[in-house]
Amino acid sequence: MTTRTDLEDRVTTLAAQGIHSVLTQFCDIHGVAKGKLVPLKNLAEWVSVGAGFAGPSIAGTGLGRFGKRSEYYGRVQPASLRALPFMPGVAHAVCDGYAGDEVLETCSRQLLKKQLKKLDDKGWTLWVGIEPEFFLLKPDDQGRWTGADSQDRLDKPSYDLKSIHRNQDFLEEMRYTLTALGFDLQQMDHEDACGQYEINYKFDDALAAADRFMLFKMTAHAVAQKHGLTYSSMPKPFAHAPGSGLHFHLSITDAQGQAIFTQADDPLQLSAQGYSFVAGLLHHADALSALCAPTVNSYKRLASSNSASGTTWSPVWKTYGDNNRTCLVRTVAGRLEWRLPDPSCNVYAAIAATLAAGLHGVEASMSPGLPCAVDLYEQQAAGRPMPARLPRDLFDALQALRQDETLRSALGPAFCEEFLKLKTLEWEAYNQHISEWELQKYADAF
Repeated sequence: MTTRTDLEDRVTTLAAQGIHSVLTQFCDIHGVAKGKLVPLKNLAEWVSVGAGFAGPSIAGTGLGRFGKRSEYYGRVQPASLRALPFMPGVAHAVCDGYAGDEVLETCSRQLLKKQLKKLDDKGWTLWVGIEPEFFLLKPDDQGRWTGADSQDRLDKPSYDLKSIHRNQDFLEEMRYTLTALGFDLQQMDHEDACGQYEINYKFDDALAAADRFMLFKMTAHAVAQKHGLTYSSMPKPFAHAPGSGLHFHLSITDAQGQAIFTQADDPLQLSAQGYSFVAGLLHHADALSALCAPTVNSYKRLASSNSASGTTWSPVWKTYGDNNRTCLVRTVAGRLEWRLPDPSCNVYAAIAATLAAGLHGVEASMSPGLPCAVDLYEQQAAGRPMPARLPRDLFDALQALRQDETLRSALGPAFCEEFLKLKTLEWEAYNQHISEWELQKYADAF
């Protein structure tokens, strides 16, 4: 437990480093970072009471315009405090959401903590490795988004070193800044679409991994803007190119540090609990799509189509396989790669829902059936029978979440009701929009 003396020592240490303010950061229901700057000297207040915000001004809180529960309080988590290299004099702090001096059930970080408590009761720890893919964009003369590097136009641009050379200033500043923030970097590479990159860093426990991804996005936005670029988490900005995923590498250890998904003598190196966790993910995959792929654009990525590069890694079909990237779940040496999420998700909610689904599979001793040992895109092209596929659009995904009582019960009605309400409005707004494709197709056709 952090004492007042501990906080006073922390203030003294940060002030000696030139820190005068704290950026109290949380995220709304869409996973977008929000916050405000507050004086460092009042750190004890920000920890015990929280920085105050007008609740209705934050998407998805469900808070009213008056009364005790109209204010959202973001309580600083002291262990998260660290100086921001791109904001001199400012320390970043992660916040938990409260209202009326109670845990706010619509706070996605609190949602994840609630799910992790179920693991704590078993003496288990969820480890998550997150793989951020993203695009570097800029507007053209007409204000249309385009790739930021006009020379990045290879048919198969994966691992293109020339693009890395041209964008070395951005990548080097990302390396420097992320390292200063405590990221253990593993690799940077050019991905399978023009203008698309991936930066990998070491896995962490689930809550720390989610916090770290939020800090990664904040850093990427700031560094990209400094270099005249726009960092984009849009799943699929270009119709002809592959989209961006946010794959979760999942493993669970018990109180003795033993990996519960792993069994060395199994063909896939999976234990019975590992198979059941996979089964839970597949069983709830349609509803999980709403939380892991939560935008209209997400389903442009989750489409069984070819791309300009001749390759797509979209996890369209609800099955699993050993090192099989055409499956929704890829097993890798006793751990699981959950390939459904994309970078537009609220990472706290996505991990919380993924864990709830997997644990349901374990508790019910579900079986995922036989693993897939074929390239599903080749199987589809050959006209052979296919596994069931994910929802084709956001509407179907939202309907699946509405109908999945088990998953909604695990996550709690308050969060799910707010999420479904806002995402339904997003879907309706999309359906009322007239696109350029429609005008070109129909304006003079009849």
